[in-house]
Amino acid sequence: MTTGGFSLKRLARLRGLLERHVDSGFVPGMVAVLARHGDVHIEATGNLAFEGAGSKTPMAGDTICRLGSMTKPIVAACAMTLVEDCTLRLDDPVDNLLPELADMTVLADPNGPLEDTVAAQRPITLRDLLTFTLGTGMVIAEPGAVPISDALNALGEAPQDEWIRRLGTLPLVYQPGERWMYDTAANVTGVLIARATGMSFGDALRERICDPLGMKDTSFRVGSESLDRLATAYEHDNAATGEPVVDDGPDGRWSRPPVFESGGGGLVSTANDWLAFASALLAGGTHHGERVLSRPSVSLMTCDHLSPAQKVVSGFWPAGYFDNMGWGFGMSVCTRRTHLGPSVGTYGWPGYYGTAWYNDPAEDMTTIFIMQRAHAGDQSLPMWNDFWTAVYQAIDD
Repeated sequence: MTTGGFSLKRLARLRGLLERHVDSGFVPGMVAVLARHGDVHIEATGNLAFEGAGSKTPMAGDTICRLGSMTKPIVAACAMTLVEDCTLRLDDPVDNLLPELADMTVLADPNGPLEDTVAAQRPITLRDLLTFTLGTGMVIAEPGAVPISDALNALGEAPQDEWIRRLGTLPLVYQPGERWMYDTAANVTGVLIARATGMSFGDALRERICDPLGMKDTSFRVGSESLDRLATAYEHDNAATGEPVVDDGPDGRWSRPPVFESGGGGLVSTANDWLAFASALLAGGTHHGERVLSRPSVSLMTCDHLSPAQKVVSGFWPAGYFDNMGWGFGMSVCTRRTHLGPSVGTYGWPGYYGTAWYNDPAEDMTTIFIMQRAHAGDQSLPMWNDFWTAVYQAIDD
């Protein structure tokens, strides 16, 4: 039997994979959403937690989970609403709203002392922020080995004005536009949106994206009335005795307002909410008859903006990542098909705790995975290849 272009018999293989990871004790529960040609399939197995009340509450489409880096695409979408109303312009310097980032210096040697700098060759623009080419970002190194890595790690989670002030005291790692660097740009974009709108980043996101799409559970915190739907997040490694270790529980950091509303990874959401966002992008910016973004904005967000020269020098994991992938605004774009899926033009992004979302326009398909285990969002893990294989082998039309 086929529905929505999927073989129901073959979809059972996906459910078997989810159950295997739950039965193994890797996570207490998982949710997968597949939507194609207007039909939606939700596969949920297991519970919200290994222990406590959550161990008796089944995972579902309205289970609230920490998105981690899956926050980044919705930040870009919010920024594009400001471009559409001419509050921001893609190629204007951000100096007027972010004076802390004006007249920046750049490290003469990315691994060298912070005092050895040259002048930035040009200002930072919104396009630099959305394409993650502003000149700074995640620098992975052993503590004490690379000064800028230590300095960036020390920024902490201060209130947004203090955080951007601290960032502005550091040199850029590379010249603006020179190469892609992960993460920091999304946080800077959040501060820019707050200042451009004159409201908190969270309020701007709700007014411009979440409320129009009916994303009632997408926020930077979970209200007390909804904490019973918040899944528990676990650390990557179990305790020495074999038990999973809680990273963040229902009474943890997302149960109260954050010090810093992180555009890089601070949101919680549900599979149902994220499907509304994903469906709006796949439909060219509309959802249930309401236009949130223009079709040209969606097209711009979801095409590859990195040049071959930028990809050659921009490291990411796994090695050779940019051989097959590019970067749009706040998310990846597939540039070469290497497995059963995804198709060329597929766009989306995963998150630290094992959330992942991708739209495949060629197949008219949205895929969402939800779980809560640290580092489970690493798309180089073999389980993700298994998941995508199970999704694409089920296509039947």
